This record gives sequence, C-alpha cells and structure tokens, in this order.
Amino acid sequence: MEFDILYGDENILVVDKPPRLVIFPEQPNLIAGGEKTLIDYLLEKFPDLKNVGRAPRYGIVHRLDKNTSGIILVAKNNTALSFLQKQFQTEKVIKNYLALVVGNLKNNWGKIETLIGRSKKDRRKQKVYLPHEPGTERKRRTETEYRVLRRFENYTLVEVTPKTGRKHQIRTHFAYINHPVAGDTLYGFKNQPCPENLNRQFLHASSLKIKLLGGEEREFESKLPEDLEKIIKNLK
Repeated sequence: MEFDILYGDENILVVDKPPRLVIFPEQPNLIAGGEKTLIDYLLEKFPDLKNVGRAPRYGIVHRLDKNTSGIILVAKNNTALSFLQKQFQTEKVIKNYLALVVGNLKNNWGKIETLIGRSKKDRRKQKVYLPHEPGTERKRRTETEYRVLRRFENYTLVEVTPKTGRKHQIRTHFAYINHPVAGDTLYGFKNQPCPENLNRQFLHASSLKIKLLGGEEREFESKLPEDLEKIIKNLK
C-alpha cells in the first residue's frame, strides 16, 4: 500500500495515513489474514524504528481508527517519542478533523463536553456517561469543539477540534448529539442515510500542530482524500 510522508527529519516522520489501514496490531487476532499494518510498512522503509518504543507500536506517537484517514506522527528515536507523547498527554497538541455528520446541526459552532468510557453492552464501543451514573469516577472527561463549514440537504460538513484525545471521541460525541458521522457503521443509527458510494466513516485528520524537539512549532496539513472529496461533490 502506498502512502505519503508529509515531513521527515532525524527525529520524526509525519505520515498521511490512507483509510482501511490499521496502524499497529493491538489485537493481532483481529487483523484478518495477516493483513499488513502501517507499522509493518514503515519498518520496511525505516528498519531502525524497531529500536524505538515497544512492539508492536514502536515509534507510533498516537492513533487513528482503521477507517479514518489523515495525519499520524511517528518518532524515529526514544527521545522524540517521549517528547511528543508528553504533548499529547498534556493536551497541548492542536488537532483538526473534517467530518461529514448526518442531519443539519442547529448552530454554526458548538462544544460537546461529556464523560466517556467503554460501553458495557458492546465492548467495541465507547459510551457517554452522565455525571450521576454509578461508576463514573473512572470515566474520562472529554471535550470536542466543532464549526460548520458547509450545509447540505441531509448532512453537515464540520471542522472538529478535539480538546482531549480519547478513543473514538469524535464518533461517540456526534452520535451522542444525534448527528453521527456519515458512513459510521459502529456508532451510526439504524436506517440512517448514507451518501451514495461512501463505504467508510467520513472522518479525516486534516491538520496537527505540535512543538518539535528543536523548540519550533510546526503545523502539518493533509488534504481531504479523493474518495471523500467525491462524496462532497455529489451532495446536494
């Protein structure tokens, strides 16, 4: 599988991840038929990544879901890995996503703040928990901001800025406000509309701003992939 490297130096790589590609095998038994992951491809190009971090993640700094495309940071040494991960842990990284959500959002700007934890009914999913529910002391605070970019007949294109970095945060939050991400088969509602020819969730990590080891702050950008661009062009 081919993918672009948007930036590289002695410390980091910035990868433009295509959809339908697992980043690393958290649960190898779920990778069908020995399917290659992003880290497999990167190790072929940069074998020294085996000396960074721990298997199977190696130098991968953060994650995207299999069917989410866009920017991924990879550290090329352990000093860089620790430096970059600390910025994610302290929520100093600015990340933006493009998402097409089902329905017409009422406001042009909004903020979603909830507690999120794993769903007890479906272990694959995350779930919003209310503050008074039992066991919420172990759930994690999440915050997502969004602004409307374009409105269509049955959908809204939004730029999303997650202020925290929880698993499936964007998908969980938009499902919670009854505007799930278009094409999302895990968090979408039964019989919800889906744009013609959309065969994955419409979610793309479009930009990321972070401080590099030399002290310079850099912002990296990824264009909307062709498959999602075609969806937008065909919407009314």
